[in-house]
Amino acid sequence: MGNLGGHDLPSLLDAFAQARTHDRPVCFIAYTIKGAGLPLAGHKDNHSGLMTPAQMEAFRAANAVRPGHEWDRFEGLGRPAAELDAFLKRVPFAAKGRRRHGAAAVPVPAALAAPAQKALSTQAAFGLILNELGREKTELAERIVTTAPDVTVSTNLGAWVNRRGLFAKSALADLFKKERIPSTYTWDFSPDGQHFELGIAESNLFILLSALGLSHSLFGERLLPIGTVYDPFVMRAADQMNYACYQDARFLLVATPSGVTLAPEGGAHQSIATPLVGMAQDGLACFEPAFADELAVTMRWAFDYMQREGEGEPDERNWLRDETGGSVYLRLSSRVLEQPVRTMDAELENGIVQGAYWLRRPGPNAQVVVAYSGVVAPEAIEAVGMLGEDRRDVGLLAVTSADRLHAGWSAAQRARERGKPHARSHVERLLEGVPSHCALVTVQDGHPAGLGWLGSVHGHRTRALGVEHFGQTGTIADLYRHHGIDAQAIVRAAEALSPGRPVRYLKAV
Repeated sequence: MGNLGGHDLPSLLDAFAQARTHDRPVCFIAYTIKGAGLPLAGHKDNHSGLMTPAQMEAFRAANAVRPGHEWDRFEGLGRPAAELDAFLKRVPFAAKGRRRHGAAAVPVPAALAAPAQKALSTQAAFGLILNELGREKTELAERIVTTAPDVTVSTNLGAWVNRRGLFAKSALADLFKKERIPSTYTWDFSPDGQHFELGIAESNLFILLSALGLSHSLFGERLLPIGTVYDPFVMRAADQMNYACYQDARFLLVATPSGVTLAPEGGAHQSIATPLVGMAQDGLACFEPAFADELAVTMRWAFDYMQREGEGEPDERNWLRDETGGSVYLRLSSRVLEQPVRTMDAELENGIVQGAYWLRRPGPNAQVVVAYSGVVAPEAIEAVGMLGEDRRDVGLLAVTSADRLHAGWSAAQRARERGKPHARSHVERLLEGVPSHCALVTVQDGHPAGLGWLGSVHGHRTRALGVEHFGQTGTIADLYRHHGIDAQAIVRAAEALSPGRPVRYLKAV
């Protein structure tokens, strides 16, 4: 290697040529002297080093760059611009034309059927919905590619894999079946398979989701990648997830199980901060549904949203730029909940997608509103029932996406600040009829800051309940009581915030 600073091009070209002689993965390690050719070359402090004006002037002259021509395309190269331009147009990379491609949208049905079981977890519902899609010979089913880092079965992808198979460049038989080892799953690999099985490698998961989620742009063929991972281990690959979103990759991330609700699995698997990650990550719309019908609506919306690439002004219903599309994060749970019996009408569906809806609309003299997100729905419902006799017109707000609620609220505020006084977000419309004296109690299996901002929308006194520490183990009831997110904790918070007689169903601690 003759020039480690700018790299020895003949050596690089030779290495590239050797790599093309086979189809195995190749890693190139290029040793570099930082700042090669500059006065600060190789200095340990040069990460943010700047040259002096005199040094910069000498560097400019050494490279034959005329003053005022620093940004000219071919400045300093010593060859006619027309000759260089003609050469660049002939190189194979440029001769292939556009490097960024496009692909037609894959049709998405008007609705996905929600599983009909009376009691179900959102994790199980996800597997059932995907399994039903796998039954059908539709373009949507053909374009879905799933992947998981060693949690395929435990995140309910097994039925989909049984139907659609695992991907490999050449066919591989199921060794367990061959050896007559009993299994409810078929692990046959073939080029037609639609699932990538990874080891315990969450970083690889997001690198793969990024690559699959850019297939329409890179190759002109649209894929709809779905990756499943245990929710706490999203943090293992935060950089890879961030850069996947930065590149505008499109994927559906299903993180499950989540929170301290996975109590039987112990403290090491508990997640707290992931609702905040979902809210803060640009390019990622985060949802935390409680019920199977909410999940079906969200998944249907996600398959459409992942394919949007339009331009336009924000939708004045929510002030979100939904036309641009993006990736979607579902925070699910393995806790089995009793499912509501209801009709999914347009208003309810819109509320789920926009981020919240009234499960029980507050009356005109409401003293307390309970707002919950996700799997703590039974506790919130029970608490509202306990408050009913001692507090007036109690409301119950189901928050399916704190991320979209907050983003819409922020966008509407910016719109008003920029001269659009009529701008109102979805959450502002939901809460505008709630009396100013009404107390607001929020609860979720996650950091309380995820919903604690709701009181700022219209200035309601708020108590945000959630989880701030992890590591304890026990039953779900034990942990909910310990962290103060059970029905009794919700009632205690409501009693403390709102005037009135003591709540009769509140037990002494």
